[in-house]
Amino acid sequence: PLPFPPPSAMLTSRGPALCTALRRAAPGGPASLHSSARRCRAARVAVVLSGCGVYDGTEIHEASAVLVHLSRGGAEVQMYAPDVPQMHVIDHSKGQPAEAESRNVLVESARIARGKIASLAKLTTADHDAVIFPGGFGAAKNLSTFAVDGKDCKVNREVERVLKDFHKAGKPIGLCCISPVLAAKVLSGAEVTVGHEEEEGGKWPYAGTAGAIKELGAKHCVKEVTISFLAHVDTKNKVVTTPAFMCETALHHIFDGIGAMVKNVLKLTGK
Repeated sequence: PLPFPPPSAMLTSRGPALCTALRRAAPGGPASLHSSARRCRAARVAVVLSGCGVYDGTEIHEASAVLVHLSRGGAEVQMYAPDVPQMHVIDHSKGQPAEAESRNVLVESARIARGKIASLAKLTTADHDAVIFPGGFGAAKNLSTFAVDGKDCKVNREVERVLKDFHKAGKPIGLCCISPVLAAKVLSGAEVTVGHEEEEGGKWPYAGTAGAIKELGAKHCVKEVTISFLAHVDTKNKVVTTPAFMCETALHHIFDGIGAMVKNVLKLTGK
């Protein structure tokens, strides 16, 4: 019999321990299962945040969903945010600007990251297999000026660098909710989705974003927030997008859509 650990040990062992057991059990030794060992290595994914709170930063439910699905997929995660001031601070209980307040995007993002976060300036393709941008108005206010300037927006220089570097390296990029506008602006000809192109009685309150995406030179792909049409995969550019809170729908649909985006991003890493 092959010298595997007993069943009880197998149940509690992690991926790396299992890979070690397989290599030791192989008749040809470690080299004969080199490809299997490589597949067992976790994908390293960077998650870029834009603050903390839907109206002036990262949408917290989206960030949480991204992190849960990455954890379920066995990925190693490092979070980043630009070390810059927020565009403004919103009192989320009133939906109005808090005129006397100012906050830092990196400091606020650390709330979601439980303190384990680094400046976006330190993010490199050499350290990661993929990058994911959750949504929230912070993507349109702090990572870019889309909320104010629309198709004429500017993208934070570090965000632009990261998108271009991952694209050039052929490494997948995941974006949800409003953040696909970043790829539309920076990656010419990219295919993205923010859901529908018509409001449909308020179900898609931000449908006008699709028109801006087209004006930016990207292709917009209509997608539902249902189990069969949760995410769009631009295989040529390795850009994966999902509507998330661009749609007024049940939270579990949004969670599932983000899961489809994450799953496809991990698949594109080849890990």
